[in-house]
Amino acid sequence: MDTDLWGIALVVLAGFLAGGAYATWKFNRVLAAMIGACVLMAALAGAARLGYF
Repeated sequence: MDTDLWGIALVVLAGFLAGGAYATWKFNRVLAAMIGACVLMAALAGAARLGYF
């Protein structure tokens, strides 16, 4: 159960980061791209924790 909780938390974090990247895109595209890379890492880590890989 603890692994599932971490996986869900990472997917939720990826969602918040995606919103931040979207909001930052028009002001600073480099920062938005870096946040986008963090979104990808959090989403992949969450999916791995949930057993999708």
